[in-house]
Amino acid sequence: MAPQDHRITLLGKPGCHLCDDARAVIARVAAELGVPWQERDITLSESDQAEYGEMIPVTLIDGVQHDFWRVDESRLRAALSS
Repeated sequence: MAPQDHRITLLGKPGCHLCDDARAVIARVAAELGVPWQERDITLSESDQAEYGEMIPVTLIDGVQHDFWRVDESRLRAALSS
């Protein structure tokens, strides 16, 4: 699968400094590889809060959890290249 066939979702919430760090890494990698990405605020969904509340930021690739708390740039690149 080519990188641009993937989709990244960042789950976070306002005021989260780790989310800010994750956003910067994801935006950089996504731009370089041409991968679309979106951000979802978990405070807008009770189910997201229940599932991910203690783990944010959470990175999903194609809807599957990839990372939480921190985004490892090299691991993200590798996952998107496979």
